[in-house]
Amino acid sequence: MENNNDFLEIIILMIVFLLAISFVIFLFICRWKIFIKAGREGWESLIPIYNIIIYLDIVKKPTWWIFLLLIPLYNIYIAIVLNIRLAKFFGKNDLFGLGLTFFNFIFEPILAFGNSTYNPEALPDERNSDKWS
Repeated sequence: MENNNDFLEIIILMIVFLLAISFVIFLFICRWKIFIKAGREGWESLIPIYNIIIYLDIVKKPTWWIFLLLIPLYNIYIAIVLNIRLAKFFGKNDLFGLGLTFFNFIFEPILAFGNSTYNPEALPDERNSDKWS
């Protein structure tokens, strides 16, 4: 009887693991599609750190902002600002940007597979700015 329980636990763990991997792959696909909609290459969304630099370029913020993402608690504020800007570039509102921050597993697929398009003129270009927010 003990062997049956161990086998069942292993099967359940494998199913949970496969579901988690599938979910992560789905989110990678969503980010890939968002990058393509923004006029970038999809593979750029897969490279760690480089994808953040490209993301900053998409939302037209300076590259040095990557260092602001390393500051505990302040990085949450920066993530909110960046996601609200991303939402606005795709014609969405501030609440959608908050959704991208806190419920990205719901809002990224909407942005990726929805009919919204990237408008590079939606917000001013702040890449040469020295503003902190």
